[in-house]
Amino acid sequence: MVEFFGVDATLWILFNAFVVGMLVVDLGVVNRKAHVISIKEAAVWSTIWITLAMVFNAVVYFAMGEEAALQYLTGYIIEKSLSVDNMFIFAITFSYFNVPAIYQPRVLKWGIIGAILMRFALIVAGAAVLEAFHWMIYVFGGAIVVTGLRMLVERGRHVEPEKNFAVRLFRRFLRVTDRLDDEKFFVKLNGLRFATPLFIVLIVVETTDLIFAVDSIPAIFAVTTDTFIVYTSNIFAILGLRALYFLLAGAIHRFTYLKLGLALILLFVGGKMVLSDFFMIPTTVSLAVVLGILGVAIAASYLRSRKTTLSTVEVV
Repeated sequence: MVEFFGVDATLWILFNAFVVGMLVVDLGVVNRKAHVISIKEAAVWSTIWITLAMVFNAVVYFAMGEEAALQYLTGYIIEKSLSVDNMFIFAITFSYFNVPAIYQPRVLKWGIIGAILMRFALIVAGAAVLEAFHWMIYVFGGAIVVTGLRMLVERGRHVEPEKNFAVRLFRRFLRVTDRLDDEKFFVKLNGLRFATPLFIVLIVVETTDLIFAVDSIPAIFAVTTDTFIVYTSNIFAILGLRALYFLLAGAIHRFTYLKLGLALILLFVGGKMVLSDFFMIPTTVSLAVVLGILGVAIAASYLRSRKTTLSTVEVV
């Protein structure tokens, strides 16, 4: 039996084949033509992706045991919740470049494909580093704590896509048109190839996800060092990101306390990682803490939003 990071290579092949197959169905068949994704459609696909993630969780339970299943579920919830914060950046970027709703799905489609490839590379590299240099677990844990502290003290989200390093580098060496051309990333003008602003948006989305992944992937390594569990929980969370964005796009601003909750989660998992050699926190406790923080943050955000809405109605 050939193994890859301690797991039968056949499982890796089957899982990735499943991911490719679902991406073909979702992005290449059902959503092949450009269209505005309605809340109903986004809700259906969000439900499908979450259901598939939970079905896979059951598979992990029967194939690898209860502890592995709990680790997968905890990692999935952490990645899913952190990805919501990343949606703020997507919304700001689309607004900054005035990207019509009908073209946004194409950007996120290629963004997710790129994210999956990047995450596979980052997770494999991270696992190899931890396996070769165990002391790096303290570096990863410390980095997560720093990220959590930074989120606690940040005020607002000041995003300037045009100042993105990759965007500035791209503009320096390649031609870019000053307007969109349907959903095309590249066009030919006077025999010369130009990138469109939509491709610039894709670059921003990809680089944003790369930065986000550097923060979020170590958080799952804090839950488990099983590379297969880290990878599968991460990928399932990302697969549903596109649908979740269009489901929550109009309500993202209402998650007032989500950032605070995510910061506390990062502080918890970062501390767990740093203390792992001295004090092992059970996965059940980690799951309960993550769910508890998320629940309080979402409930507080709902109450704040409801209070604001009622105050607005009274004023009117």
